[in-house]
Amino acid sequence: MLSRAAAAAGEVVKGGRGTGMTHAWLFTGPPGSGREEAARAFAASLMCPDGGCGHCDQCHQVLIGSHPDLEAVRPQGLSYSVKQTRELILRAAGAPTQGRWRVILFEDADRATESAANALLKAIEEPPPRTVWLLCAPAPDDLMITIRSRCRVVNLTNPGTEAVAHVLATRDNVPWETATFAARAAQGHVSRARALALDEDVRRRREAVLSIPRSLTGVGECVFAAERLVKTAEEEAAAATALLNESETSDLRKLYGEGSTGKGLNRGLVRGGAGALKELEDRQKSRATRIKRDSLDSALLELVSFYRDVLAMQFGAGVELANDDIRFDLDQLARASTPEETVRRIDAIMQCRERLGANVNPQIAVEAMMLALRP
Repeated sequence: MLSRAAAAAGEVVKGGRGTGMTHAWLFTGPPGSGREEAARAFAASLMCPDGGCGHCDQCHQVLIGSHPDLEAVRPQGLSYSVKQTRELILRAAGAPTQGRWRVILFEDADRATESAANALLKAIEEPPPRTVWLLCAPAPDDLMITIRSRCRVVNLTNPGTEAVAHVLATRDNVPWETATFAARAAQGHVSRARALALDEDVRRRREAVLSIPRSLTGVGECVFAAERLVKTAEEEAAAATALLNESETSDLRKLYGEGSTGKGLNRGLVRGGAGALKELEDRQKSRATRIKRDSLDSALLELVSFYRDVLAMQFGAGVELANDDIRFDLDQLARASTPEETVRRIDAIMQCRERLGANVNPQIAVEAMMLALRP
């Protein structure tokens, strides 16, 4: 996958040293397909005098994120605002300092607001001669048609179980049996597989989610399961943001002079500090909400994989089961229900995902889903 992106960039560089260069690229693929990694490898190939050798200083700086001509952007909160996009466009207009290109790597470009997307479209329509935009999104349809029509699309797919297991075994020294389990359970998502292989807490959370279907014996159990799932997501979000929030707030307060004792300064925030602090708090709340949603969505996709395995068993499909380690539970539900019921349950989970994306209260959305999953 990465070599394919590097090869594509290498051909562009060799084929005219920029004369026929496409200035906007869109990397698409499901979670775990390596969209950002492929885009970064592409950027390294553009910067490298040898078209992406992987060993020179240019390649190394791009891959670790320190190259002065590469700016990588990732929306931290629920969306990417028009203000942030306009600031990014201004920075993108600068000339490269070391090589032929200034590269803007925009991860999760599908999270741009409508106003931000319109601003981005103008930048892509009339880019500076040495600026290249690399956008990443799950699917082309996640972006405005006017944006994707101006991009060259690179479609990626998830690697197979054996390939992911090989990476875990060789790079992380994971025993082959564990590596195979993690790769199969993660369904080709390398980062997820690595977490499952190396982190016992991640494995416990997966086991808790996959135990939900057999626990839904009544309305009370459905409400309890929903409450537990939402609370777990909230706790994960709080744990992931606590230290970062504290550090950011402390740095901002220092920037605005809190605690300073020099002449003309006081120990409180100087003018403008309160507004900046409020803006930071809003961004932090948005980031926490995003992490909570991502955690919930990950759990919902685990449930989808469970019922997908049940459906495969009901039809006798000879496919690899993502949750083969709990085959007994899968077999029990496959025997006790019909394929139509399994499809209905998968639809209920997907509807819950849509509701969460539309800002429906998580507790309400998850409770409705649990009731629909009940036998």
